[in-house]
Amino acid sequence: MMATSSRSLHGQIVHELGKLIIAGTYKPGEVLPREELLAEHLQVSRTALRESLRVLGSKGLIETKQKIGTRVRDATHWNLLDPDVLAWHGAALPDLEFVEQLAEMRELIEPAAAALAAQRRTPAQLERIQQAYASMAAAVDMEAWAAADLRFHHAVLDATANALLRPLFSVIETALGSYLLLSAQKADADFKYSLPRHARVLQAIADQQPEDARQAMLEMIADSRRNLREGARPTP
Repeated sequence: MMATSSRSLHGQIVHELGKLIIAGTYKPGEVLPREELLAEHLQVSRTALRESLRVLGSKGLIETKQKIGTRVRDATHWNLLDPDVLAWHGAALPDLEFVEQLAEMRELIEPAAAALAAQRRTPAQLERIQQAYASMAAAVDMEAWAAADLRFHHAVLDATANALLRPLFSVIETALGSYLLLSAQKADADFKYSLPRHARVLQAIADQQPEDARQAMLEMIADSRRNLREGARPTP
């Protein structure tokens, strides 16, 4: 069995099938194996499998039709802002289209957030950005770097003092964390290559220069985008 309780079992089925779909093992338009075969393959009951398929359906990944079965939906129907779907994207090497879309989302949100942070940050909020930057500078491996990098961007969004912007971070956090780690991995031994760009964002926020902060953040994202384009897999 995959788990010791129905709740953990159900969650594992959802995550296993979700990752297989996002990774392209089951492609859009493809019909999943018959229920009894899939349940046997996963070593779970058909009841647990049906419940898990309903969850995946609610996330837009699959649809079930009589006389056809359960089919993977086109990616345009996937709820990409769902935390699980974002996590599954992060677990697989993302395709070029996803990298581009995430970069576009960042370009729309983060430069404006940096400008607002430069206008509104409090001393305490500035200190949190500085602490995250210091952790990036002190990181000894890519995982520590990516975690500190994520805290840096979180602290910048928090310093906007905008109650509607702050929750956006929780929506994109998983994907952004994977994005930042992939960017660091692409840089290989020089995973701190973007530290000077972070320094410019930090300095502009500290000096309360909104346009400088906006431009510095935009340049940082553009640089990361170029870096990741080379490491993404082609869009199916």
